[in-house]
Amino acid sequence: MKVDPSTLDARGAYRLMIACLVPRPIAWTSTLSADGVPNLAPFSYFGGVCSVPPIVAVSVGRRRSGERKDTAANLLATGEAVIHIPDRQRARQMVASSAEVGPEVDEFELAGLTKLASERVKPWRVAEAPIALEAVLERHLEVGAGPVDLFLLRVVLFHVDDALIVDGLPDAARLAAVGRLGGEQYCDAGTPIVIPRP
Repeated sequence: MKVDPSTLDARGAYRLMIACLVPRPIAWTSTLSADGVPNLAPFSYFGGVCSVPPIVAVSVGRRRSGERKDTAANLLATGEAVIHIPDRQRARQMVASSAEVGPEVDEFELAGLTKLASERVKPWRVAEAPIALEAVLERHLEVGAGPVDLFLLRVVLFHVDDALIVDGLPDAARLAAVGRLGGEQYCDAGTPIVIPRP
């Protein structure tokens, strides 16, 4: 099968991308509006960019109307976020927080999650999340025909559940982080495979 991306409409291109780029880690992202309204939403165009300083990239698509999603609008207004790594136990709550609702709706309440104060940024943390990264906006770019809002976020504080720690680092099997596949499919990293590097 060969597909020329120039022959696809936006939906077809999106469906092909998310079916091929698997599994994708999920940035379960907490922000605050300029008026202090909490927002929580998952994004799977997400990954690490560099380690010193620790920077992650999160891509936030636009609404069908072309307007920015609440997460993007909030990041541009306040420059702060908390990125959570969802585990299998919280997967349904993570998906529930993806509901398209108005900016006045608190997704923490919608998904039945507990707010916990952050230490270095203003957005709330998800108390139930095993890993949370407090972060500040480093750079914003508009990318593509959508366009999408691409954010580079510098991590200023890591929170890791002590129960995950093995030899001083979070253990992938204990975390069982949820990844996004195509469509409505997800996976977890609860059964890692070990392949020594040459």
